[in-house]
Amino acid sequence: MESVLPAAVAAFFLAMGVLGLAAPERISAPFGQPTLTPAGRNEVRAVYGGFGVAIALVLAVALRQPALRAGVFLTVGVALAGMAGGRIVAACIERPGQFYPTWFYCLLETAMALVLIAGR
Repeated sequence: MESVLPAAVAAFFLAMGVLGLAAPERISAPFGQPTLTPAGRNEVRAVYGGFGVAIALVLAVALRQPALRAGVFLTVGVALAGMAGGRIVAACIERPGQFYPTWFYCLLETAMALVLIAGR
């Protein structure tokens, strides 16, 4: 049971990664960029796609290798907390007009960070 929530975090990263690789504009559209240049699609594929798949894989390995669990969970958890923190800073500079996507993803990143940090 203690691996269910961290596995859900890994599944989220895998889904985000696959979507980022296959359809980068589906990632950017909720943030007001329904179309991207080739360079923009490359960036989304790298950061959301490749990084997302890599994080999913490292979390999956950590779920099966107890010796790696604490370090991997802490590292990914802190990275997620940093993402949420960046959204908070950005929201202080440019106030979001609605809950989705900014605050939704901030809460999701915070929740996933807490799951991983607590689960190590």
